Amino acid sequence: MAAELHKGSMYVEQDPEAFNNGDFQKNVDDDGRPKRTGTWVTASAHIITAVIGSGVLSLAWAMAQLGWVAGFGVLMAFSFITYFTSTLLADCYRAPDPVTGRRNYTYMEAARTHLGGRKFQLCGLAQYSNLVGISIGYTITASISMVAVKRSNCFHRHGSRNHSECETSNNPFMIIFACIQILLSQIPNFHELSWLSILAAIMSFAYSSIGLGLSITKVASGGTARTSLTGVPVGVDLSGTQKVWEAFRAIGDIAFAYAYTTVLVEIQDTLKSSPPENKMMKRASGIGVSITTLFYILCGCLGYAAFGNDAPGNFLTGFGFYEPFWLIDFANVCIAIHLIGAYQVFCQPLFQFVESKCAEKWPENKFITREHAIDIPFVGIYYMNFFRLVWRTVYVIVTAVVAMIFPFFNDILGLLGAASFWPLTVYFPIEMHIAQTKMRKYSFTWTWLKVLSWACLMVSLVAAAGSVEGLVQSLKAYKPFQSQE
Repeated sequence: MAAELHKGSMYVEQDPEAFNNGDFQKNVDDDGRPKRTGTWVTASAHIITAVIGSGVLSLAWAMAQLGWVAGFGVLMAFSFITYFTSTLLADCYRAPDPVTGRRNYTYMEAARTHLGGRKFQLCGLAQYSNLVGISIGYTITASISMVAVKRSNCFHRHGSRNHSECETSNNPFMIIFACIQILLSQIPNFHELSWLSILAAIMSFAYSSIGLGLSITKVASGGTARTSLTGVPVGVDLSGTQKVWEAFRAIGDIAFAYAYTTVLVEIQDTLKSSPPENKMMKRASGIGVSITTLFYILCGCLGYAAFGNDAPGNFLTGFGFYEPFWLIDFANVCIAIHLIGAYQVFCQPLFQFVESKCAEKWPENKFITREHAIDIPFVGIYYMNFFRLVWRTVYVIVTAVVAMIFPFFNDILGLLGAASFWPLTVYFPIEMHIAQTKMRKYSFTWTWLKVLSWACLMVSLVAAAGSVEGLVQSLKAYKPFQSQE
């Protein structure tokens, strides 16, 4: 660079002349942006981080509502649908040719390139409202896991899991989670996020394996859990109507548990261009969805076998298990660490969207556009932007405050998930594929793709109905300042 950092200096402005020398030209891609270095390994880590959330531990409950036959069938159906539509979306990263065309850096840009008009606007509304909902839901879920560590230790001390002294508020733990996210949100973009995704993916394997191991132990001990082909039976404690609502909610939980296409294009934009990005992304999607499905089936089926029709919503934080307490503590710490990484994976597209739009509207505003280089000893140079610092901090604080005001937001998140599954995971990928390939209307392929899209719309509608009913019940039972699980 023409202007070098002085030793001991902690701040310099970025030198524009640096962009004109030969060294810089060797480090850019065909679009003039810094050379991408992502591989199918890092993309797989991003996908696993995004898909395998702590919801994997609630699949035993979902299985209990649906039963062995429908539960397994729904898991496999959503696995296939998610992988299939992700391969269609991977081809839309470049246009018009999926290998040599112009890059689309975000999901919205891909929708604008292939569909345009009102569909593009609806895509942005669905994507970014969903990302905000996930941010709030992850804040709540992480705090539940943190609270579970404290309560597990309390139960162990008092020898009972019903001790009144073990009740505690989630709010302090939401504040801790928000403070961590304020720091991590200063990671500039997806390209710098690989290490956090890999760590989060490891954590997801850790707590899923612990839950799996505990379930196997419980089954091997010869428990008397009742299971059935159709799930929780209609009887004294559950009416036929309630059974239907619970089944709808379970379908919604499983559908949302698989959804990661919201950030697929942004993940694909981190991949190096050789081999072609669409081929690497399809490979990463196959690996990510296969690993996810394996864990989902194992945790869901073995969890249901262990707890039967009485399976809790989350058998680590809901205390299906509370001994050995140290292992439960470790599993819940892993959940919290995983959600720290997953929060960033889902927030980065929203962060970059707002920042790029502001830079386009106010290109002369130094507060928004100027990058400042900070030489951090033993770490290297970090480029800080004051607008990024302020806006991302405010976003994290606002989502944390909303989470504290509405700690039952997981029900709203389920509604958002049900509402976004069809458009983001199914409808837009199919429509973009049809437009990109110039598929003939009413042809065989066109017809069955449309049938798949309409079938998934019906699933989203019934899941949304179940989530609304669950939200109503949560509002009725809401007790402020108590831990929410």
